[in-house]
Amino acid sequence: MPSLRDIVDFLDTELRIREIPDYAGAVNGLQLENGGSVTRIAAAVDASLPVVEAAVAAGADLLLVHHGMFWQGAQPLTRAFYQKIKAAMDAGLAIYSSHLPLDVHPELGNNALLLKALGIAVSGTFFEWKGLHIGLLADVEIARTTLVEKLSAAVGGSVHVCPGGPEIVRKIGLVTGGAGAEVAMCAAAGVDTFITGEGPHWSYPLAEELGINLLYAGHYATETFGVKALAARLAGDHGIPWSFMDHPTGL
Repeated sequence: MPSLRDIVDFLDTELRIREIPDYAGAVNGLQLENGGSVTRIAAAVDASLPVVEAAVAAGADLLLVHHGMFWQGAQPLTRAFYQKIKAAMDAGLAIYSSHLPLDVHPELGNNALLLKALGIAVSGTFFEWKGLHIGLLADVEIARTTLVEKLSAAVGGSVHVCPGGPEIVRKIGLVTGGAGAEVAMCAAAGVDTFITGEGPHWSYPLAEELGINLLYAGHYATETFGVKALAARLAGDHGIPWSFMDHPTGL
């Protein structure tokens, strides 16, 4: 069986954990260690209490997540937070989190894998933040209705559409998760159709005013790809089982 340290070293290097900037609450990397071995991997979008309990019930000793345990910042180790930490520690469950480093990975990342699921090739990057290009661009010629159908199939759910742009899509901007506030930036980048997970109410009328299509496919739904790919990669490399702890938020 692989050691936790070997897996963490690989993940830190592959995902460039120390190089890629992120929000303070992300705390990318190993957030909770265990006794040192890994025999079964669980993957999930969020390190919530129900997810931790499901991973423990599945017999996992490593949980890979996109949103880690510290998004709310420093907090007392009480109530649900205490229960979550205690459940993980009692079961020897290590927790590893990767937010933006996993979003932008060219092979295992949420952005790249969602675009691949759509059958669309990457043509470039955009949306610079602290020197990091967070989003992907694609040059296409596809009917908006067809793109929405493909996107719905890729995420396994409905897509909320603001048809503010052309019926024939020619330049897609894609940023998984909650990037809807970046509508104006997309328009300035020449994007006519912006695919993301969710955003604020005002993004819809702004997209109409700016003349771009806005496709909301769900924050959770657009960010299941990376952790699944990461777990599958580790499981294949080390010959150990893995499973996905599906706990959708509906957002």
